[in-house]
Amino acid sequence: QVQLVESGGGSVQAGGSLRLSCAASESSSRINFMGWYRQVPGKHRELVATITSGDDTDYADFVKGRFTISRDNAKNTAFLQMNSLKFEDTGVYYCAASLVGSFIWGQGTQVTVSS
Repeated sequence: QVQLVESGGGSVQAGGSLRLSCAASESSSRINFMGWYRQVPGKHRELVATITSGDDTDYADFVKGRFTISRDNAKNTAFLQMNSLKFEDTGVYYCAASLVGSFIWGQGTQVTVSS
């Protein structure tokens, strides 16, 4: 069973940057795509960005131009570079991975943006 561990969350002022990491416990060759989701206060969990095994990326409209998803297959790790953070980006960010027959979630990491 693949496990995902996120890191890199924290507190930052509006306009600042954070970089989230998601380390998979085994080779990413079994992973079809990885993604970042978030749950902000009062809302359902929502998709932020995804990246396929071929490095095709997709972003939610509310982060386009500000966030960048990437992955390092050699290190079984995905990243989310978050720039120009806004107060409304505050929430718990979850890494996810799609494998054949399963969908795995990380435990989440808190991101707090102060205005």
